[in-house]
Amino acid sequence: MNLYELMETVRSFDGVLELAPDEGSGFPEIAWGDHFFYYAPDGQIPAGQPYATVVTKDYPDEPSSGLDRPDRWRVNIHVGGARSAELLGGEPGDLAATTDFTRSDVVHPHPVYHRQGWIAVVCPGPATSDTVVALLRDAHRAAERRASKRRVESAGEGEG
Repeated sequence: MNLYELMETVRSFDGVLELAPDEGSGFPEIAWGDHFFYYAPDGQIPAGQPYATVVTKDYPDEPSSGLDRPDRWRVNIHVGGARSAELLGGEPGDLAATTDFTRSDVVHPHPVYHRQGWIAVVCPGPATSDTVVALLRDAHRAAERRASKRRVESAGEGEG
């Protein structure tokens, strides 16, 4: 799976909002070229974190994924703590200390946000592409459920 294929897959989800900062967007330069995915059918960036990101460079405050090399990128997906442990075969925090984050086509704990239930895959390929797409769909549906719950709770606040 290449970056274009992954992006087109996520863009096809109902209600997806993609934030892609670039020069002149008002977002910090470090985020330029990266992509942040939210469930937001109204087109407004919701409060909270995206459910998935695609990064095209290593960030200075995290272990290197080798994204400074050509054609390297990393997809990060919020899967939750239990699913993360299941995918990784152990607790993400324990595994992160010994993980080689530069390995491609392998499900890793996220270099920084593993304790919050995030996983990462550098350049998904034959071993992980199907899993990555399934996890992205699941993360999108989970974000949709959270948004629906917030709408119901907000509607209930006006009653009384």
